[in-house]
Amino acid sequence: MAVKTTPGFDLTPAPKQQALETNYITDFQFLNQYLPDTYEKEFERYGNRTVSGFLRMVGAEMPSNSDLIKWAEQGRLHTKYNNINADTAPAGAGEHTFTVTLPEGATSNALRAGQTVMISANAGTLSNKAIVTTGASAIDVSTPSAPTFTFKVKYYEADQAFAQGTKCSVFVYGSEFAKGTDTMEGSLEAQDNFFENKPIILKDTYSVNGSDMAQIGWVEVTSENGATGYLWYLKSEHETRLRFDDYLETAMIEAVPAASGSGALAALSPAANSATGGSVGSTDAGSEGVFYVVNLRGNVFQGIPTTLAEFDTVIQRLDKQGSIEENVIFVNRDFSFAVDDMLAAQNSYGAGGTSYGLFDNDEEMALNLGFRGFRRGYDFYKSDWKYLNDPTMRGGVIGGKVDGLLVPAGSTTVYDQIMGKNAKRPFLHVRYRASETEDRRYKTWITGSAGGARNSSIDKMQVNFLSERAVCTLGANNFFLFRD
Repeated sequence: MAVKTTPGFDLTPAPKQQALETNYITDFQFLNQYLPDTYEKEFERYGNRTVSGFLRMVGAEMPSNSDLIKWAEQGRLHTKYNNINADTAPAGAGEHTFTVTLPEGATSNALRAGQTVMISANAGTLSNKAIVTTGASAIDVSTPSAPTFTFKVKYYEADQAFAQGTKCSVFVYGSEFAKGTDTMEGSLEAQDNFFENKPIILKDTYSVNGSDMAQIGWVEVTSENGATGYLWYLKSEHETRLRFDDYLETAMIEAVPAASGSGALAALSPAANSATGGSVGSTDAGSEGVFYVVNLRGNVFQGIPTTLAEFDTVIQRLDKQGSIEENVIFVNRDFSFAVDDMLAAQNSYGAGGTSYGLFDNDEEMALNLGFRGFRRGYDFYKSDWKYLNDPTMRGGVIGGKVDGLLVPAGSTTVYDQIMGKNAKRPFLHVRYRASETEDRRYKTWITGSAGGARNSSIDKMQVNFLSERAVCTLGANNFFLFRD
């Protein structure tokens, strides 16, 4: 066979760094005469990748030695009933009997003879003041989902206007008794609200076999906590630790209790895990995270308030709750921009949005278009929450998107049923399982026969992580969740 005509000659290296046709390598490999330049340092293409830090800013951690955490929160000092119904007495009658429908599970009533009350129609402008002549009757629980009781009043005004079936509200504003009469009958007990939560066990692990540990290849890295150095197999262990740290917080934010009959309840039952040592344990699963609690018994704003009028509805709701003076709003980027634009619009010279921030108009000075906080009735401080922006976490959620969370600052006093006394606690705090002999706040240990471990016959090093904890959301009525 004939010799091929191409290539007609061997490649000739050039004496200088010249891009010529005769020294172009079409099939480049590391074994060729020119090797690539390499960077030892790992490039941080996503910056600081951790999303934790929220609970460290607003809460605290404290030990607990029980499977169940219980506390009591104060109820309202004054009583108002919103769902009452006028009886058959015609409008203009001087006396009326009202029927009160209570929430499911209610066991007490608070209206007594001699109390003075204001009654107002739920629809319209009708209102009257009256004195209770016959106190509240015993609660009728024949309909458990809507127990009822009745009470009778006589009006101070002569022109009482409530027709039969009028839906009304009533609240007590005082009392009045004739001279020489006996004292008020009955007494009122403090109405506490009792809440509870249970800790969950979180685990993670990282392993590397002994053979791979012998093939050392170093890379210079800078970790999220600022440490710089050369790592190889421990780099993945370090990232596992950072990931576990994030889960310790995000689990407290996102946790939900397992519903009765759910698959999660079956999967986490002691019987289902008996083959792996789970022969004992709780018969329930899950926990009450911050989002779940605030959505259940806190305040919810649909979307993002973009005007002062919308934000005023938030403030008016806070007026009806604990009226906490200082609040922090943890927001995503959309919410942060909306607050900046809302506040900038209040500037009479702000057409175009460039007359706020740094006002010197110095060409060497950047214009600050952001706000850290403002006061309107209460003090509000704005803080970006990376968890809501991270595309691999809440930032990538479309359905059920959360735009922000308003958290009251400071602490509150509750009755701790485990301690048996009143205690001051941050509105948000974490309780972890611990005793004199076992601390489960953050456990880590190494097993295997490589990397310094000598407690197993298996040819690898395994790093284990474990924590058992729950978050307590006190005074959820003072929180606001902003979600779609």
